[in-house]
Amino acid sequence: MSTTEIPDSAQPRRRLSREDRQRQLLDMAWQLIREEGTDALTLGYLAEKAGVTKPVVYDHFTTRAGLLAALYQDFDRRQTALMDAALANAEATLSGTATVIATAYVDCVLTQGNEIPGVIAALASTPELERIKREYEAIFLEKCRNVLSPFADGAEIGQAGLRAMLGAAEALSQAAATDEISAEQARDELLATIIAMVERAAARTAKAGD
Repeated sequence: MSTTEIPDSAQPRRRLSREDRQRQLLDMAWQLIREEGTDALTLGYLAEKAGVTKPVVYDHFTTRAGLLAALYQDFDRRQTALMDAALANAEATLSGTATVIATAYVDCVLTQGNEIPGVIAALASTPELERIKREYEAIFLEKCRNVLSPFADGAEIGQAGLRAMLGAAEALSQAAATDEISAEQARDELLATIIAMVERAAARTAKAGD
């Protein structure tokens, strides 16, 4: 070896920015959940697998609950970006808009694989985490209400219908992620659920006006 060459092990490590470090830790956390399940995920184990010290992980997430919340927020951002991009190019019809919502929801869950159901289940373990989940759900449901309302003939799309839609979305996506049903079946059934919800709202208004 030339005296001017430095072994790889001796090369100085590039210091990651805080944003890049958090991205690295989240990606490793998703991998751990995928390979070993949500119960295996602790801040100490994440630090070990990511090759960093425990204080680094604690600085980013503080607690396991904070890590789980960050994972759900990461999933939600990905889902929102996917749906927003698709809505911008969607056909301005009930079918076109409902197709975007159904496809974006199912595809985002499938992209994350079996990891997200475990994270969602863990979020129900404490009131704090359940509150975070509810807050993000409320944002998603309001977005759906806003983009679907123009096709309801002036009717209000009620919270009960939106909650039923979300329940169907979660159940169908999880069934597709575990290969109980196909992705296409999940998308098609969710699409039908969304269209039926909007049509019921319009029909109630029409009936009330008779």
